[in-house]
Amino acid sequence: MPEPLRRDVRLLGAMLGDGLVEYGGQGLLDDVERLRHAVIGARRGEIGGEEVAALVDGWSLERAGQVARAFTVYFHLTNLAEEHHRIRTLRERDTGEETVRSSVAAAVTRVRETSGEARLAEAVEGLEFRPVFTAHPTEARRRAVVTAIQRISDLLARLNSGPGASEGAELERRLREEIDLLWRTALRRHTQMDPLDEVRTAMAAFDETIFRVVPEIYRSLDAALDPAEGPGTGARPPLARPYVRLGSWIGGDRDGNPYVTAQVTRDAMMIQAEHVLRALEAACARIGRELTAHESTTPASPALRESLAAARTAHPARIREILKRSPGEPHRQFLLYAAARIAATRERDADLAYDSPEDLLADLRSVQDSLAEAGAARQAYGRLQQLIWQVETFGFHLAELEIRQHSEVHEKALAEVRAARDAAGTDPAHRPPLGEMTEEVLETLRVVAWIQRRFGVRACSRYIVSFTRSADDVAAVHELAASLGDHAPVLDVIPLFETGEDLERAPEVLEGMLAIPAVRRRLEETGRRLEVMLGYSDSAKQLGPASATLRLYDTQEALTAWAARHGIELTLFHGRGGSLGRGGGPANRAILAQAPGSVAGRFKVTEQGEVIFARYGHPQIARRHVEQVTNAVLLASTDEVQERAREAAARFRPLADKIGDAARAAFRSLIETEGFAAWFARVSPLEEIAELRIGSRPARRKAARGLEDLRAIPWVFAWTQTRVNLPGWYGLGSGLAAVSGTALAGATGGASPQDVIPGEDLDELREAYEAWPLFAALLDNAEMSLAKSDRAIAERYLALGERPELTETVLAEYDRTRALVLAVTGHRRLLENRKVLSRAVELRNPYVDALSHLQLRALAALRAGTAGEDERAQLEELLLLSVNGVAAGLQNTG
Repeated sequence: MPEPLRRDVRLLGAMLGDGLVEYGGQGLLDDVERLRHAVIGARRGEIGGEEVAALVDGWSLERAGQVARAFTVYFHLTNLAEEHHRIRTLRERDTGEETVRSSVAAAVTRVRETSGEARLAEAVEGLEFRPVFTAHPTEARRRAVVTAIQRISDLLARLNSGPGASEGAELERRLREEIDLLWRTALRRHTQMDPLDEVRTAMAAFDETIFRVVPEIYRSLDAALDPAEGPGTGARPPLARPYVRLGSWIGGDRDGNPYVTAQVTRDAMMIQAEHVLRALEAACARIGRELTAHESTTPASPALRESLAAARTAHPARIREILKRSPGEPHRQFLLYAAARIAATRERDADLAYDSPEDLLADLRSVQDSLAEAGAARQAYGRLQQLIWQVETFGFHLAELEIRQHSEVHEKALAEVRAARDAAGTDPAHRPPLGEMTEEVLETLRVVAWIQRRFGVRACSRYIVSFTRSADDVAAVHELAASLGDHAPVLDVIPLFETGEDLERAPEVLEGMLAIPAVRRRLEETGRRLEVMLGYSDSAKQLGPASATLRLYDTQEALTAWAARHGIELTLFHGRGGSLGRGGGPANRAILAQAPGSVAGRFKVTEQGEVIFARYGHPQIARRHVEQVTNAVLLASTDEVQERAREAAARFRPLADKIGDAARAAFRSLIETEGFAAWFARVSPLEEIAELRIGSRPARRKAARGLEDLRAIPWVFAWTQTRVNLPGWYGLGSGLAAVSGTALAGATGGASPQDVIPGEDLDELREAYEAWPLFAALLDNAEMSLAKSDRAIAERYLALGERPELTETVLAEYDRTRALVLAVTGHRRLLENRKVLSRAVELRNPYVDALSHLQLRALAALRAGTAGEDERAQLEELLLLSVNGVAAGLQNTG
């Protein structure tokens, strides 16, 4: 472990230990230490899992809960220390002596060298990154816990900045105080979240990070594009254009969530507008206060003087007040006036408010042009340009609010609307009343139209139809909207293909969409731009990770070819989750693994749950993430990268198809085993996870208890808790074995590459891993998922199901997959080529083991069904506390 990280972990751990003694006496700390040493000993093979279980079983449930809480808080503190070290490392790498790897500058340099200046300009002009925040319930931490951790983080940063002795002592005292408060704070929610709670939670990432970071990223791009002999960024008109467009499903996604209503959608947009208008007002006022250039050195242009005169006529009292505070400073005066108008926009003061963000941009550019004419280029293109970028990026709505609803809901609503229309005939007054569900669908469309009138069409026009089966599902939304007459909104209806069958049908559905008049009309209005969403979660739950990855790749290829034939600019919207079992993993690697031609300078992706704060919770980490995505999007769109991927796909695709077929057969065979759903619920905390109340959305779309209606998030979350991590790798081993002709030499209990009997095609698999980004990403993600699993502990969970044949099947596939992944990658151990991640996983695993043993105690007792009411309540609390802790330790939920 690097020394600075070791120092932070030891400091925070020691303070937590002192706090445990203050709270529960030395005995509590001793019990925590006994379990810590026991699980480390078990990892080293010095003791068996039965001895660890006996230690845990010997405690009272109260003491077991305290120990679980201690390990959970320790993980929160360790995560914080690792985040600080990551930031420290990013700063150390940014020496200025050479281009930072995977940065915007690195991509610009590479594209310029390989494709030329004209191709670079074209790539930058078409560049788009659209992260879409969702309320999918995968953030297990309460907001109170997140804010407590943030306070500790701020104190640790100050302590590491080299304070004097007295200041350092005070910072340490406050750190102890905050760690003690974190220990005493309830770690899980005891009340259900509602959708507007989720909106406000996401706003924290905007307020604290995104608003400030986005213009800094544009500045990086602008600097990278600057010719060597130029005056430099900030001293000339910008070469970079804003390319980040934030989206949100929070408050708009009603698929299976009865708590998201039309009123919630309206309120969500108003909350967003409140936050962005406050941010713009503060930025404009700050720049205005600081822009003290006097008219004697920096005279205003005639156009700006005219604008000030018009403002004085319209609002004499306000302008007199501004002039009194800033005499002889025309640029400052006008910016302070603009800040007042932004405040009026937020307060809905129609007399002073801006009608649109375009009007604000016109005012800001008027100031910018005046400064430039006066020779004050650095004032024109410095902070003021960053404010212009912020307005261009966020408008008055902050994020484009997207609506999502299930196709079956539209089908039923449309049937009812048609029946009512037919019953009314030519007399609308005799139209029978519609059902509650149908009225809600229509009211949602009315709210979309209201948002468009208030904030512009861009603020809310995308309507996603989940489980799209045919073009009729898209036509249904357009017909429902048309039934509103003059109150109909402008819609971009986006089909979402989620199951394996729907993915295969996608080109056929798009072909049918071209026959819909509303779609054709919208294509002409948007320059023939069309968006399609691909669902990673449900396809992986249905087909298994390997087969779903290949099916998604096939769909991307087919849709890209379809769009080229029809002259359509296609944007693929990737519905990726945070976990590896739902399409997660490093975003830049995923982009480079997409089908050639499918990126084309545009990348749109969902950012879910814990991923939002992991990627956007700290300015430097957020900047690095967006830069990495930008780097990958630019590179993935070059002819060089696409041709290399195209050649590899053509060469290795027959191999991949065999892997996919065998992997899917193995996966389906498992989940179609009679009684599998009940067994899964018994060996995992599946049903109990709902009690964590980590989101407003129910775990199932319907009341049925089968796997089909179980959402992908609890499916993945529950397997993660069992340390099996099955959705991230199951079936891949069978696929690799079928292709390579390899076998295991009778090894059990965790096979290794040495146990592999090579087959004739193993070398070809190794070549595919080296040459094909898609295949490399598939194996690397499986390897990461395997590294976060633990065979010995997983076996104890699986045994709770009392189905030894299923346990044997799962563990045999684990052994097969682990051994063959290592054999193909050439690694001697999991994550051998990713030292930082490997170190983090290896250091965390023993402590996660401790929480797993505590969870196993609770789960076994609950499944036995012999506990009384009071004991059952204590067991459930212990179980949920351990679930929270394991999620923190593995940094994954669903």
